[in-house]
Amino acid sequence: MSLGFALSWRRLAVAGGLAMLAITTVGWDHADAARAGAHAPGKASGHATAAKGVKGRHAGHKRPIHGPNYNPPYAAIVVDDNSGQILHEENADAPRHPASLTKIMTLYLLFEQIEAGKFKLDTPLSISAFAAGQNPTKLSLKANQTILVEDAIKGLVTKSANDAAVVVAEAIGGTEADFGVMMTAKARALGMAGTTYVNASGLPAEEQITTARDQALLGRAIQDRFPVYYRYFSTPSFRYKGREHHNHNALLGNVEGLDGIKTGYTEASGYNLVTSVRRNGKHIVAVVLGGKSNAKRDARMRDLITQTIPGAATQKTTPVVAEKPDRAAAASVPVGAPSLQNAHQ
Repeated sequence: MSLGFALSWRRLAVAGGLAMLAITTVGWDHADAARAGAHAPGKASGHATAAKGVKGRHAGHKRPIHGPNYNPPYAAIVVDDNSGQILHEENADAPRHPASLTKIMTLYLLFEQIEAGKFKLDTPLSISAFAAGQNPTKLSLKANQTILVEDAIKGLVTKSANDAAVVVAEAIGGTEADFGVMMTAKARALGMAGTTYVNASGLPAEEQITTARDQALLGRAIQDRFPVYYRYFSTPSFRYKGREHHNHNALLGNVEGLDGIKTGYTEASGYNLVTSVRRNGKHIVAVVLGGKSNAKRDARMRDLITQTIPGAATQKTTPVVAEKPDRAAAASVPVGAPSLQNAHQ
């Protein structure tokens, strides 16, 4: 599939969903800060497109102060991973912005490269000026230096580092825009029909949409496909260049059996969270999108876990989430992307 065809297909795929999603795309947060200005798909390069967003950066990256009328669109779902049964759902197929939940797919593609032997955990990845220039949250990576694959993984699962996400995107896809095509193709291969990606970080982009159902599917798939690497999502903190970075998921270590996986926030999306909980042979994956605050989102997630896990199955009767063979090839590296060997130099 050519890049031009893929980009045209992507626009058609999301046109209907975007018509339903009339929400703003500019916001700031201490955990998942957002850039004012989005990557426009189909432009000459991801680098040139993102440069436009720099002009709209919020001075000082201040936390938002939500008024009493802040009411991001809500959605939720809880899936029994053993039986495949839906234990709870509300607006599960409505289009929503994923924010930093995007990084789950970024890591899925990275884990795939590691599994294939194209990367190792100690492989150095080059840091471009574009990657280093991403808005917070970030690891404050420096252009023309490198970061090890494992440090990039830990930066994504704990700090939700936008600069590390772009480093990964460029190493695999050549440009972030091309990596977005790969992410969307992988979503289709997994059956995520309501999801489209145009960047690797989840920073605001009008076309970047998903659903609660799709995020639950991805949350299950990444565990089924990469059980060893999935464990990174339970990392409580990691130290990078003298600074300690703590996981944004406040439920990690505070809810019995919860082993990940990812938070997200932009002003448009509200406070998002995907979790995975294992207790006494039971396993559920839960998604909350559009929380009004970190605390309210976390409280809602706690309630959903408490309400649904008693009814979850203890025996695995449903197949693992797998890619559809006839669509998996669409997730290959775009024509013109650098070889992985060259990307490491």
